[in-house]
Amino acid sequence: MPFFSGQKLTAGQLDRLQPVPYEAVANGSLTSTTTTETDIPGASITFTTKAANATFQATGTFDCEPLAVSSTIMMLGKLNVDGVGQSGVAVHRMNQLDRDTVSMTWTGVLAAAGSHTLKLRGNLSANLAVGGRFQTGDTKLQFTITEVV
Repeated sequence: MPFFSGQKLTAGQLDRLQPVPYEAVANGSLTSTTTTETDIPGASITFTTKAANATFQATGTFDCEPLAVSSTIMMLGKLNVDGVGQSGVAVHRMNQLDRDTVSMTWTGVLAAAGSHTLKLRGNLSANLAVGGRFQTGDTKLQFTITEVV
């Protein structure tokens, strides 16, 4: 959005000059035993942009607790934007009964103005009867929306 000499700025234009931060902390744990992606409770935000082509930079932090040991299966933390999974995955290997925090950062463009939803999702890389748990507390989504391109 360019500004021109002598142009009268509107409140809406000025409002979009400042990047807007958001945060959603998981308010419930997710126990995953399959490869099916599932929303992590509370780690989701719906918001509205005023201009097309707003950009986002999002970081997902996942508090991972394996409930069983596997040398080949991983816990996978993912980001979903407006119903579309983003490339890039936070990975925690389930090779020991430990609890670790892993993260991933994503960037992208929201092509249309209006309502958008970003959410964290989790699953396993293969089925495991006992599975792994994405814990509350340290599992959270943090992102910044910038509408000036």
